[in-house]
Amino acid sequence: MTFPVLNRLIVAVGLCLGLGLAVPAAAIDIDDMSDAERAAFRSEIRAYLLENPEVLMEAIAVLESRQNAAEQEAAMMAVAANSEALFNSAFDYVGGNPDGDIVMVEFLDYRCSFCRRAHPEVAELVESDGNIRVIVKEFPILGEQSVLASQFAIATRIALGDEAYALVSDALMTMRSDVTEPALAALAQDNGLDPAPILAAMDDPLVAQTIEYNRALAQRLGISGTPSFVFEDQLVPGYVPLDGMIEIVANLRATAP
Repeated sequence: MTFPVLNRLIVAVGLCLGLGLAVPAAAIDIDDMSDAERAAFRSEIRAYLLENPEVLMEAIAVLESRQNAAEQEAAMMAVAANSEALFNSAFDYVGGNPDGDIVMVEFLDYRCSFCRRAHPEVAELVESDGNIRVIVKEFPILGEQSVLASQFAIATRIALGDEAYALVSDALMTMRSDVTEPALAALAQDNGLDPAPILAAMDDPLVAQTIEYNRALAQRLGISGTPSFVFEDQLVPGYVPLDGMIEIVANLRATAP
């Protein structure tokens, strides 16, 4: 805990105790006290907290709650400021129900174990709900193999369209071998796709532009890990189990205007 935070907690507890200082409550500032006053003040606070440690825990809980609320508000403002890039970018694959009443965006990396864990649960949510528009943001952050996998997925969409992209994206999530061009070519063939146009499309400038666009967007949103989700106006970093996603969607619908 930093000293400014600790000082604020000390003053707050002191005010609650009514220590009888000869100054208005609003004017109490521990930094303006004499050394003797400061020592006496802190001694009283220390004695009280040792006898009633739950008071400090309650104060910390309130402080954390306020900080969390401020962070959530900042995240919602960032989502609103970047809504066009999040929800209407031509760079991204759109699945689920294109006219769904809930929009879900996922930033993913094919080499991320939690993305792989989330993948079938996201698919189940979208299929079972039937009214969710899902947007995939290619966001490779785990090294060269992650970048190569995303490049191949994006190139698939450029060369062969959305249906082929969906096949390749699913396959990349379950791929266990090292990501190399021969391995990717074999993955395409295993899914009934011709790898030649995909490999050729990997040199398309749009591939690199898509990844850089998503990285810049993630930075503006404060996203540094995968998976990260945006449900409508809510930024939800990290893995979310199926039950949690269902609850988020239900709450959004319940509070919709």
